[in-house]
Order: sequence, then structure tokens, then C-alpha cells
Amino acid sequence: MFARMIIVTGIVGAIAAAGCSPETRYRTLSLFFDGVPDPAMQKPGAAGGGKGGTAATDPSGKPGYVSHGPYAAKLCEACHRGDDNSLLLPVEDLCLNCHVLNIKKKHIHGPVASGGCRACHHPHGSGKPFLLSSEPTTFCLTCHARAAVANQEVHRSAQGTQCTECHDPHGSDNDHLMR
Repeated sequence: MFARMIIVTGIVGAIAAAGCSPETRYRTLSLFFDGVPDPAMQKPGAAGGGKGGTAATDPSGKPGYVSHGPYAAKLCEACHRGDDNSLLLPVEDLCLNCHVLNIKKKHIHGPVASGGCRACHHPHGSGKPFLLSSEPTTFCLTCHARAAVANQEVHRSAQGTQCTECHDPHGSDNDHLMR
């Protein structure tokens, strides 16, 4: 009990001695605790936490980067073994260990059916929504041929829209993964 009191007093003293600016508090607190929110990410106009993760700074310094929750919290052991960094489960099962995805559908998107979450999503972080590996407006054209998609009459009027406005990227009971 006495040791805890000394530690808490030391932390409070370090914060008080460091001054009151948010940046100084952040530097001091982050020495003692993981996951302290960076005040630079809280300022108006800064990159916020997008869908699919926690706001963070891209290792390359690009704004708008979003980290996967366990990665941002430095909970590597949620997915990796601590001794050799290998995955705890086969990659096909790993994401579904935490994420609930109803794949009991009549039609399943190919990457989902094969457990290939990483074909579309980055496991540690991304500058795109939902931790996608490229821009949502052109994402599906990474695998699906632009000419084949544009050749269909229904897609001619859909210029500039995201595929996921009409199609479910994981699975659907409707043909062509229609929502």
C-alpha cells in the first residue's frame, strides 16, 4: 500500500514539475503508461479515429493513419506468441477470433471464403477506412477488372460511388453480393 502511494505521488509530482501544457503531460504520462492519447491527435483538424481502429501516427508520418486496436494498445500477444512472434492461430481463423462476421450466407466473397482478410485489410493499420489497403472508391478494382465492371449497364450510372453502397464486401444471400 505504501509503495503504491509513493509511486502515485512520484507520478503526480513529475506531472506537476513538468508543467501544464498538454504536450508535456503527454510526454511525462507516456513514460509510465501505454495508450496515453497524443494531444496532437486531439486538436481540431488533426486526423481522428476513423472506422476500424484508433487514431495514431503512421510510421511514415502521414496524417489520417488508423491503427488496429490491439496493435495501437501494444497488445501484440492478442495475435502473436511472445517468444517467437508467430501467430497464435492460423491466419484464416485469427481475425474471426475477435471479429464477428456472419458468413452463413448464400454467396461469400472469395477472400472471405478463403480466410484471406489480409487481401483487403491491413492487420496493423492503414490510412484508409476499415483498415483497407487502398482507397474505397477504387478498392474493388484492385482485383476486379475495371473494363469488365464498366461494361455492365448498371455500373455506368454508378460513376463515383463506392461499390459497397450496393454490394456487401463479405457476403450476401443475394446474387452479385447485392445488399
